[in-house]
Amino acid sequence: MKARELKRERMVAKYAQKRAELKKAGDYDALQRLPKNASPVRLHNRCKLTGRPKGYMRTFGISRINFREMALQGLIPGVKKASW
Repeated sequence: MKARELKRERMVAKYAQKRAELKKAGDYDALQRLPKNASPVRLHNRCKLTGRPKGYMRTFGISRINFREMALQGLIPGVKKASW
C-alpha cells in the first residue's frame, strides 16, 4: 500500500501542470480522459513507518500508535507525557 501511495503521488505531480491548464481552460472532457490516479483527491496520508491509513498525525507524519510508543521512549524531542 505504501508503494501504491508513492506511485499516486508521483502521478499527481506529473499531471499537476496539465490539470491546472485544463481547469483554467474549462476543458472538462480532457480532464476526464486523464488517469484517475492523477487527481490529488485520491491521495491519502499514511504512516511513514507502518503505512497505517487511520490515526495519522500530520505534524509528525506517523500514526497515533507509533507516536505514543516513540513519545514514551523519548524518541520525539520536546514531547512528553502530561501529568498534573
